[in-house]
Amino acid sequence: MSASSNMNWDRRNVLRAAMGLAAAGGLAACGSNTGRSSGGSGDGLVQYFHAYGEAGVEQAVKRYAKAYKNANVTTQWITGNNYEQKLFAALLTKNAPDVFEFHPQIQMVKSGQVADLTDILGPVKDDFNPADIKSHTVDGKIYGVRMIDDPQFLFYRPSLFEKAKIEVPTTLEELIEAADKLTTSKVKGLFLGNDLTSVDRPLIWSAGADTLTADNKPAFNTDAVAEGLKQLRGLFTSGNLLLDAPADSWDPSALIQGLTAMQWCGMWAMPAMQKALGDDIGIFPFPKVGSAGKQSVYNGGWSMFVNAKSKNVDAAKEYVKWLWLDQKEYQEDFATSYGFHIPPRTSLAESATKLKSGLPAEGVKLFNEFGHFDNIGWTQAMIAAFWDVIANTVRKNGDPKAALDACEKKVNAELKKLFG
Repeated sequence: MSASSNMNWDRRNVLRAAMGLAAAGGLAACGSNTGRSSGGSGDGLVQYFHAYGEAGVEQAVKRYAKAYKNANVTTQWITGNNYEQKLFAALLTKNAPDVFEFHPQIQMVKSGQVADLTDILGPVKDDFNPADIKSHTVDGKIYGVRMIDDPQFLFYRPSLFEKAKIEVPTTLEELIEAADKLTTSKVKGLFLGNDLTSVDRPLIWSAGADTLTADNKPAFNTDAVAEGLKQLRGLFTSGNLLLDAPADSWDPSALIQGLTAMQWCGMWAMPAMQKALGDDIGIFPFPKVGSAGKQSVYNGGWSMFVNAKSKNVDAAKEYVKWLWLDQKEYQEDFATSYGFHIPPRTSLAESATKLKSGLPAEGVKLFNEFGHFDNIGWTQAMIAAFWDVIANTVRKNGDPKAALDACEKKVNAELKKLFG
């Protein structure tokens, strides 16, 4: 499933919808005309999913819902690239979903939009990756159930590396050098997404910095991050970077079609890459940036939330508990049958046969060694502010330190709104 976290969104639409949600205090009133099916056993529930790219996901989600006997669960499968806009707009109406998938965002908690799920998660919390629990927790309460963990890497063609006589890069300098050696008249050396925002947080983490400190202060404005931006600017102007690809980095087609020798993408794409390229595929973390940095793996993913403004909160929580906490067979199926993902449940991650060998096992290893998770306090507005840094410095040759200073001011303003 091309299930990337906080990636490939139409930023203007998302921000517009998110600000509308916040301004309305998260009010998603439910009237009598909700579009919910009636009859049958229990309450009628509506769940929202974005359209995953891999075949069979929609059918699987609807099959799970049909197996639930305590409520009639209707699935709204949202197509297009503006799932977030449609979700946030719907949450402000009487037709708001009872259950929806999204990423942990503290605005939804602060506005009272999402229900506290601590009571249903409590008994099985210790079986979840602790980082997944932390990324959904505010003031000791857990507000979402992680469905899949989606580590992201740099994928490469070993045959092309061998031909160019290069080793797997471990530093940003080595990555840039490799891109130069791999570039030919027909193949670009590297693809990092059409606007490079896909590697925003890996750049920060690999430079030894972070988005926010533990006490919610900006932590990204460092000399190492500034130097990394300068290096990316050099790469951007080198002619060795694939730009304006037919599909963005979440889609493996750039590598599969031979447009590039290396591509940033997610673990979900491994089956498609292996089908097309066989054993000629490898992965490595985003490389170290600067002397104090460390390689990093970005863990995206999707989580299930309950609309706290729904008239069916208790029924919705029961459904989420049944599917995403009790039905381990469905959870493993969702994580490993439609692209590869790591189940957030430790017991499932350890027993999932498809992740025990080959490239998936290497992905799990890198995830465990270098993985980073989103901070629930790093909001969409903050993400957008850092995307502006990339646009202004890498694409437009602006001064990195000045851009980072401006970004820090914007982030501080958002933090003040959230935490006072």
